[in-house]
Amino acid sequence: MATVKGARRNGAKRRRAPSKSKRLRRSRPDLLNRIVGAATEEFNRYGFAATTTAAIAARAGVTEAQLFRYFGSKSNLFRETIFNPLSHHLKNFLAEHLPDGADQRELRKLYAAELQRFVSEHSGALTSLIFAETYDHGSDVGVSGIDSLRTYFERGAATMRARTKRKPKVDPDFFVRISFVTVLGCVMFKRWIFPRSIGNAEEVSAAINDFSAVAIDGNDN
Repeated sequence: MATVKGARRNGAKRRRAPSKSKRLRRSRPDLLNRIVGAATEEFNRYGFAATTTAAIAARAGVTEAQLFRYFGSKSNLFRETIFNPLSHHLKNFLAEHLPDGADQRELRKLYAAELQRFVSEHSGALTSLIFAETYDHGSDVGVSGIDSLRTYFERGAATMRARTKRKPKVDPDFFVRISFVTVLGCVMFKRWIFPRSIGNAEEVSAAINDFSAVAIDGNDN
């Protein structure tokens, strides 16, 4: 009888297991955020080469199969971790500054300064990404396939369209990409292209901000 009762108890435990797994089931956005967050911590701590997908999955509380299902490879995940903060930053920046009626020229200069700060803080990772994109001939992703960067471009272009009264000279889809790569290049190659004889670091940064604001004004008018 004890054996039967024990079997019944074990059977009851086995029957309850599925309901527990259902309670732990997470939504796709939650899984993506957990994986990207865990990957960011691992990449920042150990670098790209020493970071393993197993460690990322363990930190995120997911399986490696889930990680690969959503991102395909460690390289793709690395790309996303670089630009995910940028996409979120633009969203927060727009929510904080656009409704207050601030001077648009100053607002554009402020965001250019924020973009410079982002590029400076992530210059090491961005350099690794550029190197990988240049020499990874087997990759069919490219930066245009990075979800968070594509979201950043789409959000920026939509904002330009919403605030432009007439047809812009350069289509916003092109303009946001050109503006981004202009700031990216100026910051990452600052020592190469801006000798000290023409200005110090503060003057170069101010010039980049002014240029960005003037370029947007010129495209809107």
